Amino acid sequence: MTVCNSCRYCEGLCAVFPAMEMRRSFADGDLDYLANLCHGCGACYIDCQFSPPHEFNVNVPKVLAEVRGDSYQTYAWPQALAPMFARNGLAIALACVLCVVVSLAWMATGPDASALFVVHTGPGAFYRLMPHNTMALMFGAAFAYAIIAITLSARNFWVAMGPPPQGARAAPSIWQAIKDAGQLRYLGGGGSGCEVTTDPVPDRRRLYHHMTFYGFLLCFAATSVATLYHYLLAREAPYPWYDLPVVLGSLGGLGLLVGPVGLLGQRQSRDPAVRSDKRSGMDIAFLAMLFLTSATGFALLFLRATPLLGITLFIHLGVVMALFLTLPYGKFVHGIYRFLALVRYAQERHVHL
Repeated sequence: MTVCNSCRYCEGLCAVFPAMEMRRSFADGDLDYLANLCHGCGACYIDCQFSPPHEFNVNVPKVLAEVRGDSYQTYAWPQALAPMFARNGLAIALACVLCVVVSLAWMATGPDASALFVVHTGPGAFYRLMPHNTMALMFGAAFAYAIIAITLSARNFWVAMGPPPQGARAAPSIWQAIKDAGQLRYLGGGGSGCEVTTDPVPDRRRLYHHMTFYGFLLCFAATSVATLYHYLLAREAPYPWYDLPVVLGSLGGLGLLVGPVGLLGQRQSRDPAVRSDKRSGMDIAFLAMLFLTSATGFALLFLRATPLLGITLFIHLGVVMALFLTLPYGKFVHGIYRFLALVRYAQERHVHL
C-alpha cells in the first residue's frame, strides 16, 4: 500500500485506491478495511508497473484476498469458533452430514417413524412429519444465533476500522453503500480502462453474483410470505405451485442453482496470478451449500405428493439447518464486511469531497 500510495497510477480504477490515498500509514484495521473494499477484479494487477516479474512483486488483488480471508477469522464471534475458518470446507461438510443424519435419525426413531414413507398431501402435510412449533423453534433458534453471531462479528470489524471521519453522515452513506452493493459497482473495477482481458474466459462474475444474491433474497422472501400465511391467514404449507411462496422460492431456487455453479466456474478459470487459493475450501463449501439448499428444495417440491416426501423433507431440513449454523463462519460474512467497508468509504468520500 505504501508503494501504491507513492505511485497512484491506479487511483481511478476502484474505491480501494482513493480510500488508500486518505492514509499515510496502515494499521491492521486499515488493511482489513481496504481488503474488504476490494472486489478482486484484477484490473490493478494488469495496470501495475510493479507487478510480477518486477522485483517489488506488487500483487494487490491476491494479497488483499488473503488479508480479507484472514479478517473473517480475526473478527469472528465467539472467538472460540474462529478456527472454523481455517478448515472451513471440512467444517461445513461435517456440519451438513451431521445435520442430515440427525434429522433423518430423529424421524426414523421417533414415535411416528411409520409416517416417513406414507403419502401426505394437502395443507399441513409437512407438519404430520414434524410439528410446526417444533420446526419453528429449531430453525428460529438457529437463525437467531446466526444473526447474533454475524452482528457481533460485524461490530468487531466496524470498530477495528476506527471511528468514522468527523462530519460523516450516516443515512446518505448507507444509501450509497446499498446502491454500490446492489449493483456490484466495483466488481469490474469501476473506472475507465478497467476491463480485464487476460482471463481465458469473459468475467461474468457480476451476473452470477446477482443470480446468487437475489436468489437468496427471493428464497428469504418466500419464507417470510409463508410465515405470514401461516400466522395471519391460517394457511398451512405446502402451498400450490402457483401460490406466491412457491413462485418466489422457485425463482430464488433457480438463482441458487445457476449462480453458485457459475461462480465456481468463474473462480476456477480466473488468472491464477490474481487468485488466492488460501481459502478456496471456504469459497467452494459455501457455494456448494447454497446449491444443495436449492437442489433439495426443488426435490421436495417435485416429490412432496409421493412416499419420498419424508426423506426429502428431512434431508432438506438438515441442509438448511447446517446452512444456518455455519453462516457466521463461512463465506457468507464477506457480503456483510464488504457492505460495511462500502459504508465507511462513502463516509470518507463525503467528508473529503
